[in-house]
Amino acid sequence: MTKLSRVPQEIFLSHASRDRRSVTLIAEGLQARGCKVWFSRMSLRGGQDWHDETGKALKRCDCFILLLSPAAVRSPWVKRELIYALSQNHYENRIAPLILRNCNPETLSWVLSTIQILPKEKSVPAMVSALVALWTAPSESS
Repeated sequence: MTKLSRVPQEIFLSHASRDRRSVTLIAEGLQARGCKVWFSRMSLRGGQDWHDETGKALKRCDCFILLLSPAAVRSPWVKRELIYALSQNHYENRIAPLILRNCNPETLSWVLSTIQILPKEKSVPAMVSALVALWTAPSESS
């Protein structure tokens, strides 16, 4: 498994709004493990401009978790967030795609074929554990 270069200060969760329920559970699981998480449903407050707040979060966060599902790979907003993350130096080796629901990640972007994608897990706690293992697992020897 690929290991992220360091423990994230703040995680951006990119997802389709249709997957909000599962993403909320993943965000809560990450928070319970001591991670600071930004995702639209938990982080935006009434009256805030969601577009501007999302942009600020993308600039500020240092880990980009892409939650993949059929809805996500068709979402123009998920695609925009991914394109932004791919273009930023602070996300280099800090993008972690995870299969939330069976889908073809290359429908979203051909670039995902070059990034290790975490497979679908049987439960939300298993997904959270797989994500946390990215920055807590021992480094592989070369």
